[in-house]
Amino acid sequence: MQTATFKKPLAIAIASASLGLAGMAGADNHSLEQRLAELEARIAAAEQRADAAEQRADLAEQQAEGRLSQDEVEERLARVERQASGEEGFSFNVYARSGLLIGEDGKSAEGGPYVTPAGSLGGAVGRLGNEPDTYAEAIFNYKMRFDNGAKAHYRTMIADGTTTSNDWTADESNLNVRQVYAEFSDLPSFTGAFENASIWAGKRFDRDNFDIHWMDTDFIFLSGTGAGIYDMQLADSWTSNLSLYGRSFSDFPVTRESPGDESGDTDNLILTSNNYFGNWQWMVNGMSAADNEERDIGAGQEAAESGVHTMVAYHGDSFFGLDEGNFKAAVMHGQGLGAETKGIGARGDLTEDATATRVGLYGTTYVAPRWRLAPAILAETSEDRYVDGDQYDWATLNVRLANELTQNFEMQYEASYQWMDLDPRGFDGRTAVEGDYTKFTVAPTFKPQVGGFWQRPEIRLFASFSDWDEELNDYSAGDAFGSDEFTGSQWTFGVQTEVWF
Repeated sequence: MQTATFKKPLAIAIASASLGLAGMAGADNHSLEQRLAELEARIAAAEQRADAAEQRADLAEQQAEGRLSQDEVEERLARVERQASGEEGFSFNVYARSGLLIGEDGKSAEGGPYVTPAGSLGGAVGRLGNEPDTYAEAIFNYKMRFDNGAKAHYRTMIADGTTTSNDWTADESNLNVRQVYAEFSDLPSFTGAFENASIWAGKRFDRDNFDIHWMDTDFIFLSGTGAGIYDMQLADSWTSNLSLYGRSFSDFPVTRESPGDESGDTDNLILTSNNYFGNWQWMVNGMSAADNEERDIGAGQEAAESGVHTMVAYHGDSFFGLDEGNFKAAVMHGQGLGAETKGIGARGDLTEDATATRVGLYGTTYVAPRWRLAPAILAETSEDRYVDGDQYDWATLNVRLANELTQNFEMQYEASYQWMDLDPRGFDGRTAVEGDYTKFTVAPTFKPQVGGFWQRPEIRLFASFSDWDEELNDYSAGDAFGSDEFTGSQWTFGVQTEVWF
């Protein structure tokens, strides 16, 4: 294990992200952003009250004409009040991105946050000016509130992603229902530690997943089909969530020698305890996938049948204590099936001896009234991942900078650096490599209103330059590096929209 080699780039990355960040100010712009958000919320509430008043007048008219009884009017009025307060009714949310990524030769270019050899291990790089796909999520919600005070929330989420530029993409579509679940809260029969708890069942993303947006990577991504309970109050400063998720490992090659029995399947069951102590979070996951050890992962290796995973995280309400803003930091460690430290329980081809440790952090702040800064670091070391003796070390430093020039226009800049030292020991035909990847992007950006990193929608033009060590082209015949016209020192250009609400 090349510990010293791994620690040096990580130390450089941490120092670079921290350098010069003390004494940063931007309270004026931050306060303006907050006031605008509050104004928007008040306008939305006023519109809801106006709609409610119109419905009340209509109900009164129907009662006067004898079309509704007093009881029917009171029941419908109660529903109108709940809808006006946002406690009941339909809502629709969206995340979407779409754009062109064109190389110097005028053709579609390779790209994406996981474009490097370390990408197959979760080693993301900066996404600005580096996304060739169209991806969209449509989220349908319906909320209900009952006479006894109980609440119900139903959600369905549909998503699709493709890299083609055509208008009709049915042959390449990945259309999928990613979430279908119901959640109940404010249940009057829940008392004591469960008084403020909510329960859920179905297929969903865990409510408390959190990510580094600028690299399109989660710190933690827990999802699947199952059930759970949120917000148990176990002590004055201790809330806890408990869940059981199932994920399917299907149609994998097995080592059985019985004729005709060449594939298998199993469920990976994930029991999760997620605990909060003020700004601190401690998460523990245990995994079990019966018969998964029969999976043939090559070189006479057997896959893990179980695994453990844990994370300690801090959710800061300032920019590392230096200025206004926020930050998040986390350390994760996993063994066996838990060695996939981000997508918990998502991989079934890990050995029983696999271990991995990952660190991540990011922060956001204003360094001047019209300048925003968001540095991020993500790094991981793992060994015995797929075969005995393999070693995968990588570290990414990413910095997003934005300059708000007018109410509707800003310049965005992003610099991304990744170091990797990967020794797969021949797994899947891969070759040991060590090297660096760098990318720099300039993106003139238009939006209805600037202000803050989370303000969308926006339309970006961009130009990106990326370069990497030639040795990285030899890592795998199946990845982007080393393919025709994609061997390093690449200029790419494009346009992209990103929307969420």
